[in-house]
Amino acid sequence: MTPASERQFEQFVLARHQALRRLAFLLCGDWHTAEDLVQAAFAKLFSVWPRVHRTDGVEAYARRVLVHAYIDSRRKRSSRELPSDSLPEPSAHVDADEARRLALLAALAQVTPVYRAALVLRYWEDLSVAETAALLGKSSAAVRSATTRGLEQLRRILGDSVYDIAHS
Repeated sequence: MTPASERQFEQFVLARHQALRRLAFLLCGDWHTAEDLVQAAFAKLFSVWPRVHRTDGVEAYARRVLVHAYIDSRRKRSSRELPSDSLPEPSAHVDADEARRLALLAALAQVTPVYRAALVLRYWEDLSVAETAALLGKSSAAVRSATTRGLEQLRRILGDSVYDIAHS
């Protein structure tokens, strides 16, 4: 890789690191794992940078690699720690918005990885169905289906607390 190409890669990493880390956190629910996912995505991106950086889709490619790294990591859970069924008790001074956010993140952590990826990309990253389909390597119909099923899972997980969250 040429020095100019390396500088372009470094600039991309500096510019997009926080956004990709936020996406990774929304996918996995843990900042340390999120950082690992981002590093894996950047490593993959570095290996193809000379070919990819000349296109307009570098950011989309980075997100796609990140999402696939997350989904793959969930499939290989046998060699990883198992997540806890419950979050630690929040402190007493948590406001209603924070409580809603924590409840939603806890529920989101229980959603199937592919459905979770579809929900995060569609609603947090505000990507279109077509953009989400491209990132996941699925059809638009599959993304719509995954989004619908993911929302159904969230509703089942949250149960009656959906009303409490919305009205607290």
